[in-house]
Amino acid sequence: MPYSQFTIGKVKQDFQLTTVEGVRFFPDSIESVTPSSRLQAILEDLPWALAVDTEKARSEVIINPVLLEVRRIFNQQISVFSGEEFNVDASIGLNGVCDFIVCRSPEQLTIEAPAIVIVEAKKSDIKSGLGQCIAEMVAAQRFNEKRGQPLTAVYGTVSSGTQWRFLKLEGQTVTIDLMDYSLPPIEQILSFLVWMAKMG
Repeated sequence: MPYSQFTIGKVKQDFQLTTVEGVRFFPDSIESVTPSSRLQAILEDLPWALAVDTEKARSEVIINPVLLEVRRIFNQQISVFSGEEFNVDASIGLNGVCDFIVCRSPEQLTIEAPAIVIVEAKKSDIKSGLGQCIAEMVAAQRFNEKRGQPLTAVYGTVSSGTQWRFLKLEGQTVTIDLMDYSLPPIEQILSFLVWMAKMG
């Protein structure tokens, strides 16, 4: 899967990107989001996912339920795709499977523009997933442009389920917040994801 071949260095070189590190792009006064009792109950299985300690377990028990909660917050007016092929331009390596894609479209059968948030799941090493996530964000940016729905920014996150690192692609500039945000607590992660879905 070509997306996984990208390191930070390779994705910067191939797509002439500039990176800005260590800058928090979330506003200080971000609106707090309270999780539903449904999500809280699902996350009671968090110790199991950590004990099993595979990307699949972490994705199924932590990341996917959190993204579906964001979808419920938006009254199903956004879509969440898990493990979908996202073949935008195979000639330059922008093809393969994305762990999760969030789109600002209620359609759930096919990926529709605009794609707003890319989520890359990693078992433990967050840094190793950054190049792949950026390549998927570039693909989302080009996917949106080809379909006449360009966005000011596309957002991404690399997550182990319990640690989340966030990125923003605006034009040719990738901003990487070097802070790893923890889950639990769930409220901050939910707030960030809802904000990104609104802002994209």
